Amino acid sequence: MLNKLNKFHDSKPGYAAFAVFGLVIAYVFISYAIDSGSWFDYLIALLAIIVFLQNLAKLVGGIVRRG
Repeated sequence: MLNKLNKFHDSKPGYAAFAVFGLVIAYVFISYAIDSGSWFDYLIALLAIIVFLQNLAKLVGGIVRRG
């Protein structure tokens, strides 16, 4: 099952799905962090933003390279 997930993640739709997922998680945890002031929530939001940016860069790179 993890092999299928990894294969999906290495495709354009996979990069898009994981980017959207990272953005949603970042939004949720930033909202929690603002309400609670928890540094842990800010940390999770930061990690989710990094996941979003990484997958977005891979998606854009895949689109630009292959057309």
